[in-house]
Amino acid sequence: MLRTPAPVPSLLALLLTLAACSADAPAPAAAPAKAVAPRVAERQAAQVTIGGEDAAETVQRWQPPVVQIDEEDVAAARRQAAQAFEQDHLYADAEAALPIWLALLRRDGNDRQAQAGIKRARQRLLDQADALLARPLKQREALAQASERALVLMAIAPDDARVRQLQSKVEIAQRVIAYNRAGEDDLRADRVGEDGDGAIPNFREALALAPDDARARQGLAAAESTLIRRAETAARSSDFTAAGTWLAEAAKVRDSSITIADAFERIERIRADTLTRLRDEGLRDLTTPQGLKPARQKLEDALRIALPGDPVVGQLRERIDLVTHYGSFRPRQVFSDALRDGGRGPQMIVVPHGGFQMGAGDSERGASDAEKPSHYVRFERGFAMSITEVTVADFRRYVQASNARPRATRRGHSIVYDERSGNFVRHSGVDWQSDYNGAAAIANSPVMHVSVRDAENYATWLSEQTGRAYRLPSEAEFEYVLRAGSSGRYPWGDEGTPPPQSGNFTGAEDVSPSGRRWYNAFVGYGDGWWGPAPVGSFQANAWGVHDVAGNLSEWVADCWHASYRRAPADGAAWFNPGCRQRVIRGGNWANAPDQTRAAWRQSQDSDTTSARIGFRLVRGI
Repeated sequence: MLRTPAPVPSLLALLLTLAACSADAPAPAAAPAKAVAPRVAERQAAQVTIGGEDAAETVQRWQPPVVQIDEEDVAAARRQAAQAFEQDHLYADAEAALPIWLALLRRDGNDRQAQAGIKRARQRLLDQADALLARPLKQREALAQASERALVLMAIAPDDARVRQLQSKVEIAQRVIAYNRAGEDDLRADRVGEDGDGAIPNFREALALAPDDARARQGLAAAESTLIRRAETAARSSDFTAAGTWLAEAAKVRDSSITIADAFERIERIRADTLTRLRDEGLRDLTTPQGLKPARQKLEDALRIALPGDPVVGQLRERIDLVTHYGSFRPRQVFSDALRDGGRGPQMIVVPHGGFQMGAGDSERGASDAEKPSHYVRFERGFAMSITEVTVADFRRYVQASNARPRATRRGHSIVYDERSGNFVRHSGVDWQSDYNGAAAIANSPVMHVSVRDAENYATWLSEQTGRAYRLPSEAEFEYVLRAGSSGRYPWGDEGTPPPQSGNFTGAEDVSPSGRRWYNAFVGYGDGWWGPAPVGSFQANAWGVHDVAGNLSEWVADCWHASYRRAPADGAAWFNPGCRQRVIRGGNWANAPDQTRAAWRQSQDSDTTSARIGFRLVRGI
């Protein structure tokens, strides 16, 4: 029959006794009670806080259901408790092991079987809680179950060091989960925390509490990946400054040098691919007539993202420079244009663009006022010049094709060298087909006995034949090529004697057919020719041009001016329409040494024809 339970010691006193007892120690006597079938008394609830200030969670304190056991039911209660224990039915209700063992111990404080059962239940709860806390998946569910077991253990063994340790572990786990959840929420909201407020600080707080927590480590890895993605997104937008900043922030997240190195390689591949694309697009632009401006824009874009010395950018820059200064050509390139009649024009060479100091210095020996003041001239674009003087064969093709009658042909005479007197005299029957002495000229001899207008007419015909713009060189172009990068008194430097085989000059060693020698010549020099030599007979200068300093003096496009004051600085011809006095440049086979200087220039009437004057052409590129 049911009976009201006899007074029992307070629950706290009983639990303190349980925490201290062992299987072999006698338990304090409990007030006797008549055994009845187990039944549940009303459960009482109380509030308790577990987890600490950063992850507080309000839970209910566990109180065991009160079970009354009559004397005749003790054995059955013991069997029921043992069976419940085997089934891990430890504390949930009145049929669980712990409430029954507690009731048995309450009726008999010395019940060794109840004491041993409670001890086993404590150990199992500890083991279960530890296993739950170590579970990598469904951590919140596992932590709730571990917390529940910790509450049970705190109720039955509050002073057990292992229980207190479990309680601490639960609280830490709750805080770790709270930090991890906050970090994951921040990540979802794209608050990575590189500025100190967001996911990264939360995950670091979690790791400070639990250094081996896999979830926090994964969170940091995810934060790092987010920063790396930002870096790669910036790189794909060609903002490599931002990419570098994001990658530097990613490198601070954790010790993951391999991951950062891999990301760096990917970003550099993006940079390399972008630069290659810009280069290729720029090169394609340069193949179009109006492509220089967009190509320069692509170079600017490439320079903004390239590292110093990038070879791909260098290729685009070099090609833009080439197109800017040389069009579709390259410096020192040799070519000849096809003529409409099936022939070829004179062989040309591309002259490097650049600048030089034109004219004679104030203290240059032998200089005249007409060669001063010395002034700087710069060519922003290269040009092509014929490698040799125009030959008799070149000029014949023009005369025959155009039925031209050059000045000396119309006039019937020109100036030649007279071997008998050693002077230059007018001789009839001489024209462009004649040599320096009036005899027939060979095909590869430089054409002479032509006026400046004959030379200009040939350039016009050649332009019509080729579809290209041929003309006489400006005086600046001629001196620029004659010097070929040097700045001495002579085309070869300041030495008073030319280098061997450097050109057809008046050498003291030269002898005419009748044994004449020059009375004003380069001492110790002989080139083996008295009169012009076939073109290309001597070494080319540093820029690949032959005979520009010797053989024949040559017509240029400029009108004569008594000095270089107000002369163009861009190398253009200084030309006044209708002028009769023109300019010849460059030494010749019969010039005095002072007239072979690099700065030497002379005025000639535009109708002059002579055995000492020829010409060559330039062509725009």
